[in-house]
Amino acid sequence: MLEHPLRGRAVALVMGFRSSAGVPAWLAVAGILILFTLALTWIAVIPGLSATSVEGASAFSYPLIFLPFLSSAFVPTATMPGPVRFFAEHQPVTSIVNAIRALFTQQPVGTDLWLALAWCLGILLAAYLFAMNTYRRRIA
Repeated sequence: MLEHPLRGRAVALVMGFRSSAGVPAWLAVAGILILFTLALTWIAVIPGLSATSVEGASAFSYPLIFLPFLSSAFVPTATMPGPVRFFAEHQPVTSIVNAIRALFTQQPVGTDLWLALAWCLGILLAAYLFAMNTYRRRIA
């Protein structure tokens, strides 16, 4: 507890983000995050089936780690240099972050929600098909 400088009373200082979004927005955010997690899981299956060692399989995740840094998660894409901005505006993390941010702040979601869902479902389908093909080749 810290003493409030104006009132001389002890108050708790709380920092952070508080969303006043309703249950439908929270469910939409949960759905997007579940779909994205599922898509990333199927992406992780591919190197798990292809690699000859644990270290080799884990090395495939390094490019995915940098996607949030090259998105609108931390800074607006308008402030980025040209090539970085183009990449940031056309990758899945940006649309997912923008959709979640809009849902939590009760702003109009626009096309970001549909782009986020399309990215998640597209990645999920492509990764699933590629992983199943890799698995079939592996056991044959």
